[in-house]
Amino acid sequence: MKQISSSGLVRAIRKWDTVALVINVIIGAGIFGLPSRIYQLAGGYSLLAYLVCALLVVLIILCFAEISSRFTETGGPYLYAREAFGPAVGFEVGWLMWLARLTAFAALCNLFIGYLSYFWPPASSALWRAIIITVIVASLTLVNVVGVREAALVSNIFTVGKLIPLLFFIIAGSFFVDFQRFSSGPQLNYSSFSTAVLLLVFAFSGFEMVVIPAGEALDPRRHIPFALLTGISVVALIYISIQVVCIGTLPELASSERPLADASSRVMGAVGASIISAGALISITGTLNAIMLTGPRVLFAMAEQGQLPRALSRTHRRFHTPYVAVLVSAAIMLWLTLSGTFIYALTISTIIRLITYAATCIALPVMRRRSGAQPAMFSAPAGTAISIAALALCGWLLSSSAWSEAGIVAVAAILGLFIYGAHHLMKRIFRPVPAATEIQR
Repeated sequence: MKQISSSGLVRAIRKWDTVALVINVIIGAGIFGLPSRIYQLAGGYSLLAYLVCALLVVLIILCFAEISSRFTETGGPYLYAREAFGPAVGFEVGWLMWLARLTAFAALCNLFIGYLSYFWPPASSALWRAIIITVIVASLTLVNVVGVREAALVSNIFTVGKLIPLLFFIIAGSFFVDFQRFSSGPQLNYSSFSTAVLLLVFAFSGFEMVVIPAGEALDPRRHIPFALLTGISVVALIYISIQVVCIGTLPELASSERPLADASSRVMGAVGASIISAGALISITGTLNAIMLTGPRVLFAMAEQGQLPRALSRTHRRFHTPYVAVLVSAAIMLWLTLSGTFIYALTISTIIRLITYAATCIALPVMRRRSGAQPAMFSAPAGTAISIAALALCGWLLSSSAWSEAGIVAVAAILGLFIYGAHHLMKRIFRPVPAATEIQR
């Protein structure tokens, strides 16, 4: 029997669905090209860079794990910021998160066309590009309107689909690893090593999307913390293993533009390169589905809290999905992807992600000290100290961002404040007037 939440959503995302979603959203297309850049910067110490980065990201994930264990509603970081800091800050976090999901979808969808043209060159032509993009958006929209159980199942399938070629690469390549190559490569220096860790932080990110559809999870307060910690452990092991194989099988790793494909080609020939390229297509599609699942839920949560038009919080009578939010988000995603105007705006996603992380890290000690707050089902060890360390990490990463990116985010934030103020004003103007009561004599 279906469990229907108070907001009309069906609770159908199970424990291991959530774990698969964590892996799906973290492992995107970046890992197919990142090993060479990390090796350029850190050489044989690149394995240490992966380990250090994983430990740093775990600090942020521990904050998310504890905060998420207090909530059962949809919204994720938007809901956390609203609860900890008030509706205005919550709206800004939600608004920026939603924009970042839209632009990320558009970027990945166009990247999909680039990989597809490797197998079928006409895919990059104007006509076929438009047809393929429209089919992708329409298909993912349909899946996410029909039901969250179906969307979770598709996510599971793509998670397995993206893991198979990567595991194939790791297992097959491990037989050809030359461990003498780990002593060669660029010498370690602090600046290059920190830059490598910085790049890897973003390769390990994306987990913040998993907490958004908590209102459709069976037991979010228990399952989400488990999924976050399990998922990041699996991803770290896969990333480090991939780097080992790349270093040990590809002497020209530092100059390779497609390290996994080149290493596969060296070990398994053209078939290996094709398998990895197909894996990139599967990986991108899986991430697109995850964005279509989570992005509209931010819009739904904001409308449910009365900060956007109530129509966006409607759920389908039969499927119990936030279909209006899904359709609106999908339409804008399609427009951004086809128009190509998203490219400059895409740079906001990096800073928005860090703002989301920082807000959640600060919310941890705030929620701990708030009387009457929902108790946490998971408690981060030395939580306050971890939140401070995670916040310092976010500050370090933000300090490396370009001023041009910060300017774009500032414009987006100001636009969000305008929308927030305008909607609040309209609510006051059109608030129903209570009927006059008869004066008793």
